Order: sequence, then C-alpha cells, then structure tokens
Amino acid sequence: MVETRLIDGDFDYIVIGAGSAGCLVANRLSADPRSRVLVIEAGGRDDWIWFHVPVGYLFAIGNPRADWCFRTEPESGLNGRSLAYPRGKVIGGSSAINAMIYMRGQVADYDHWRQLGLRGWSWEEVLPYFKRHEDHFLGAGPTHAVGGELRIEPPRIRWDITDAFGEAARAIGIAPVNDFNTGDNEGSGYFHVNQKRGRRWSAARAFLKPALHRPNLILATNTLLEAIEFAGRRAVGVRVRRDDGTVQRARCGGEIILAAGTIGSAQILQISGIGPGDHLRQHGIAPILDRPGVGENLQDHLQLRLIYRVSGVKTLNETYRSVFARVGMGLNYLLFRRGPLTMAPSQFGLFTRSDPRRERANIEFHIQPLSLDKFGDALHPFPAFTASVCNLQPTSRGQVRLGSADPGAAPVIKPHYLTTEEDRQVAADSIRLTRRIVAAPPLQHFHPVEYRPGAAARDDDEAALVKAAGDIGTTIFHPVGTAKMGRPDDKMAVVDERLRVIGAEALRIVDASVMPTITSGNTNAPTMMIAEKGAAMILEG
Repeated sequence: MVETRLIDGDFDYIVIGAGSAGCLVANRLSADPRSRVLVIEAGGRDDWIWFHVPVGYLFAIGNPRADWCFRTEPESGLNGRSLAYPRGKVIGGSSAINAMIYMRGQVADYDHWRQLGLRGWSWEEVLPYFKRHEDHFLGAGPTHAVGGELRIEPPRIRWDITDAFGEAARAIGIAPVNDFNTGDNEGSGYFHVNQKRGRRWSAARAFLKPALHRPNLILATNTLLEAIEFAGRRAVGVRVRRDDGTVQRARCGGEIILAAGTIGSAQILQISGIGPGDHLRQHGIAPILDRPGVGENLQDHLQLRLIYRVSGVKTLNETYRSVFARVGMGLNYLLFRRGPLTMAPSQFGLFTRSDPRRERANIEFHIQPLSLDKFGDALHPFPAFTASVCNLQPTSRGQVRLGSADPGAAPVIKPHYLTTEEDRQVAADSIRLTRRIVAAPPLQHFHPVEYRPGAAARDDDEAALVKAAGDIGTTIFHPVGTAKMGRPDDKMAVVDERLRVIGAEALRIVDASVMPTITSGNTNAPTMMIAEKGAAMILEG
C-alpha cells in the first residue's frame, strides 16, 4: 500500500483517527472488498521501539513524536495547577502509549446507560462485543473468548512490595480476585494487560496493520483534518492538510466516522461547525448545527498519587539506578521477554468502596513498585512505592473548547476536577483508606513512611485532606464524554443510541467521547467495545 497516493476520489467510508476505536472500525468496514475505506491519522507510523517495548510509555508520554502534549487550564480544584494531558498521536492512538490495562468496568455502568433510555447498551447487550475481538489467556467461557485480534495476558513480573499491598488489603477485609472483568471488579489482584509475549499489543497491531494489505483500505498518516465538509447537514467529505502543507479533499458517498477521541472529536466537531453556536461564532465559524453538548460533559478519573518510602524490600527506584541491573533488565527482555521492561505503569490493582455505605466499588488503586514526582521525571533516589487511587464515578464535569479556529492549535481543556462536594469527600476518604491499608501488618514489615502528601494532612482535618488531594491529584488519562450519547429529547446529547450525530446525516462518532457516564475502570477496553458495536451498527445501515 502506498499512503501518498491519496486523496482525490470517492470513498464509502472515511474514518477520522487511527486510535483505539478507529483502527478497529477500519478493520471491520474494510472487510467487505466492495467498500472503499479511507483512514486519516494526524500522527505517524509506530516505527519506534518504545511503541512496542511495554515500559516505553516512560519515553512516549510527553514526547511530541507520540503525544499531542496537551495541557489543561489551571484547575481550582488542583490548587491552581495545570496538568499535562497526554493523548496518543500515532497509529494506535493512546493504546500505543497507555498503561495496557484491560478493564471493562462494572455491570452497573452499562445498565445505567440503558436506564438513561439507550437501548442496546446494557451489560448483557455489550458483553458479546467485548468478547468478539478477545484472545484471552484465561480461555473461552461465559465472560471471555479466544481467537480474536486483541491479545490479553497476565503480567510477566511480580514484586514483593505489590504482593504485600494485596496482603495488607486482605487484612482489612478486601479479598483477592482472579479476574476484574466479570462485571464486578471489587477486590484486589494483578491487572490483565494488552500484551503478546511481552510486547505491547496496541490497536494498530491488533486491528489496523493486519488489514493494510487490503487494496480497498487507504491509510493517510501525518495528515491533519481541517474540517468535515457538509452539503446542508449531510457530511459529504473532508478537507485535510498533509505534513508538507498541501491541502486535499476526499469525498464520501457513505458515512464519515469520527473516531479522534474525547479531545480530538470535540475539537473537530467545533471547527467543522457543530457545537455551541455562540462559541463557534466567537471564533468566526458559521454554525452548521447548534449542539450545545459538544465539548461538555468531560469526565476523567483523578488519581491521587500517595508515595511511601520503604526499606528491606526491592523497588524499581534503586534497581534502575544500577548500571548492572539495567543491563540485566535488557538481557532478560531480549532473551525471555520478561522482567521490568515488560512492566505496565501499574501491575497490581484494587477496587473497593471509599465508604461502606456505597452500593458498589467506587475507587480503584494502581500500585506501582516505584515513585517519581510526575511522569517524565526521574525515579526517586530512595526505595518507594506509589499507591495511586482514583474516583471511579466522579460527579465533576468539565469541557473542551476551541482556543482558535486553527485545527492545528491546541484546544482549551478544563476538567473541573474536585468541583463537587461528593468528589471532595471521596478524595478525602480515599487518602484515609490508603493509610489504613498501609498501616496493616503485611506492609509494616517494610517500615513505610508517607512521602506524599505527608503527615501534615491529618485524617481528622477534612480541609487539609482535600487540599492534599489537590496537590497530589493528576489525570489517569481516562477522558470521556464530550459528545455524549443520549435520547433525541436531551438537548445536551450529541449522538443517539446508534452513534449518529443528532441533526446531521451520514456522520457518526465512535470513540470514548460518546460515553454518557464514565466506566468504573480503565477506559481503553470500553472504547474498543464501542468501536466493535459501532462498526456493527454502521454495517447494519
């Protein structure tokens, strides 16, 4: 396939974005040789070793070769801090730089979508779409499948400190589980990961690359979408800018599928004339369709990264500082595809309730045998582990808005973390619960001392705990919801239950932006489920 032969001509489908959703959708739509499919990706090929070695996220996040390098506006809930907001800019999208954790969420997440009036989105109805592309190491059964394109494996390394955290959790009543993906993820255990024999298994490797031999599938990389073009309210094509500055157009006789992610899809809709009318006019864009919900309803899991210094146990901090140890890590990976280079950012997980009165698990821990001030910084020079805890069902809502009508300009991202009393209460309770786990006997063998936020934020001082949450809180890279699915009578809905943009024709959105509420866990697997179900609906017509 020659990517540069683009773009003049008619296509049956144009897929905007070759991320987790776009790769899967492109695979499914191009399976029919009679359908001509164009995929547009602003990033490049995944021809860099750190896209494939699992620990490469340390080098990819914050690197413009792999990451859009967005930043949030200063957040009042984070005591005025602005956060880096990574999003993948490469084929595979964020699945090329993410934590590789396979996590579906909870039955109640999807049953809630159905209760909102969204037919076809209950747990029972979406489970077959999760299974359709699975190749799970646990084998075929009621909740898993084998033979699909997406490989899911157990981690290939364990640490005494993470095992001890699990034992400490058990000591306070949080039981271990073998599989977080049966619909009830409450408990503790090691995450399952999107890897294949120690290599990252991104959406590009699973779905896109195996389909690129098809003559009816054309991939355009390093190609920035300038706008979706309309005839009236019907999407009829796209205008793009290549990396050499040339502008080209492609026509579409069928459907255009927007799969640019929660940030990208909201921005593209707005620069194309779909969004809050007054906001578009402020940027000189004539509204084609006034949809006030575009860019609203932004949700994310805010992680509070508590760090504990330890002694008498090995962590990656001091191991990595040894030249001999690093050489050993490299050899272990080259020869056996094992060891620290296979590590996801978090190996051990725990789901529980921040308050016993909660109906279901509402917080998730990611336990890491390492510590650093923030991603991109060096590991600390002392042995330590990080207990990162996030609110799975936040009530705070943010927004994505245009900063400029220039499609190459960064959007304005305002997550509005910790802006509700409920979220502040969950944050304070999460810090208290973390301390309770760490104080349990199985971890006391290693003499943990709280490094962040530190003893000054006392458990009996609610205001101090909320401030501490603002100091140590950061994104866990799960933004969703900016083009939410809803009933046609919901003025803030952007797409209907079949992912069609309400009020437009021949335009669907198939990515994490359509989630009306965030799922209770890492969001990559739900995004691929949405893509699988969305592709099936497109093919049904």
